[in-house]
Amino acid sequence: MSVLSCTRSLAGRVASLLPGRSDLADVRRHPRRDLLAGLTVAVVALPLALGFGVSSGLGAEAGLATAVVAGALAAVFGGSNLQVSGPTGAMTVVLVPIAAAYGPGGVLTVGLVAGLLLVALAVGRAGKYMQYVPAPVVEGFTLGIAGVIGLQQVPNALGLDKPEGEQILAVTWRAVEEFAQAPNWTAVAFAAGVAVVMLAGARLRPTIPFSIVAVIAATIVAQVFRLDGAPPIGDLPAGLPAPSLGFLDLGSLGTLLPSAVAVAALAALESLLSASVADGMTVGQRHDPDRELFGQGLANIAAPLFGGVPATGAIARTAVNVRTGASSRLAALTHAAVLAVIVFAAAPLVSRIPLAALAGVLLATAIRMVEVGSLRAMTKATRSDAVILVLTAAATLALDLVQAVIIGMVVAGVLALRAVAKQARMDQVPLDRGEYTAEEQALLAEHIVAYRLDGPLFFAGAHRFLLELAEVADVRVVILRMSRITTMDATGALVLKDAVRKLNRRDIAVMTTGIRPGHRQVLASVGALELLEAHGRVYATTPEAIAGARTHLESGGFLRALPVQQTAVHAREEPAR
Repeated sequence: MSVLSCTRSLAGRVASLLPGRSDLADVRRHPRRDLLAGLTVAVVALPLALGFGVSSGLGAEAGLATAVVAGALAAVFGGSNLQVSGPTGAMTVVLVPIAAAYGPGGVLTVGLVAGLLLVALAVGRAGKYMQYVPAPVVEGFTLGIAGVIGLQQVPNALGLDKPEGEQILAVTWRAVEEFAQAPNWTAVAFAAGVAVVMLAGARLRPTIPFSIVAVIAATIVAQVFRLDGAPPIGDLPAGLPAPSLGFLDLGSLGTLLPSAVAVAALAALESLLSASVADGMTVGQRHDPDRELFGQGLANIAAPLFGGVPATGAIARTAVNVRTGASSRLAALTHAAVLAVIVFAAAPLVSRIPLAALAGVLLATAIRMVEVGSLRAMTKATRSDAVILVLTAAATLALDLVQAVIIGMVVAGVLALRAVAKQARMDQVPLDRGEYTAEEQALLAEHIVAYRLDGPLFFAGAHRFLLELAEVADVRVVILRMSRITTMDATGALVLKDAVRKLNRRDIAVMTTGIRPGHRQVLASVGALELLEAHGRVYATTPEAIAGARTHLESGGFLRALPVQQTAVHAREEPAR
């Protein structure tokens, strides 16, 4: 393919990911309802954006910049009509060690590179592979994230500066030790009060944004009573900074690349999960996974230019968007616009919010992320599902999130292969001996045994098959009925070849029936088919194989020859098996 044709193909692919007329038509259908939903989501998103910005190590302004810039671009270019994007707790967990090691420049560089990787994934049609992530991995991942988010808030909830360290459990323990030496009950009261109001309010009046109500109340109390134990966020810039590439840490680009890959993987995973959740909450909405990756890629390329952290689709905010009646991407765009107004018009007020109050918001968010009913159902499903869920959650707490997902996927794959391998069976079946006499049937049964192979014959369970077949009793002919083998790989074919050779060395002839056309190629590639055909022992049907076995036994002197009229097998021809 020429360079020109490759360029045209790439341009066509990118063009297919851009917004079209149908998106504009969707926006025009219910504008009032979408505007109201966007306003509601913005109210919910404000304290979350501030909190996640602080937690990331880049400050509340970084969280707001991300919510505005990434939220707007993902709304326009993303693949879901209902997705709301911005800073999230899962991404914050990944960013904290990057910020500690490389500073703000490292985080912003990672975000931009991750955005480029997401665009490449979209162009490469990688979105469809999201469907292969098992549900227990997702549930364990979500549970682990909730635990990490909650533990990250402990220092602010206790009114302390974050202790040094990257391991979240160790940092949390040191914060508790510091608090025990000099308790700050004011901060604890703010954090606990905000969390309780959010959790209780969500049960009593789910449509009211209690997060913003609780944060406003906490800010008023802190200002009126001038409580020193509840330090505020601090000064925020009135507006977004001018876009700049001055933050790029080109000297550390090589060492930052693995972190960028991790951020891109997490952004893809969480965004596509969130879009799938939105689809499940509605009727008739289906997201385009590749376009969603493209939109998130553009959002993450642009957000660092304005000082924002990497963003993903936000499940909680997306759920609020859907529940409040959003029907198009206008709602998510409105959410970003409202936050932009707040950034430019109310920065001094936002800067007075106590850090402990934001910690309370995130603690409540972490608690609400845990779906007890879903976890209970998943752990009761099968022992394998329970193991995968618990292992993924534990790895999320102990390691980074991408490693946790990889571990969960690997374990899920191994357990799935084990389960599939157990489905392979080799059952002895009675012979269809045709119109032979009772004496002849007894002689055939003495010398011939038939087995039906069911299920997959592949690397995970093939060796067990070899052991079973090699232990066949002392007979003269083994007939293998292979039409029910669902899949066969090179390992399975080699194992079959070895089993045939071992039986042949014991002077046992092996005859096969019903080999599927697709399996012939695999058998031929390893020489198994040639071994069987060398003695003319590959048959289409079982009756033909029995007749061939009879001829083999006669030629070996194990059976006397039948009269001519009985040598033909008059049994009903069965399908190849």
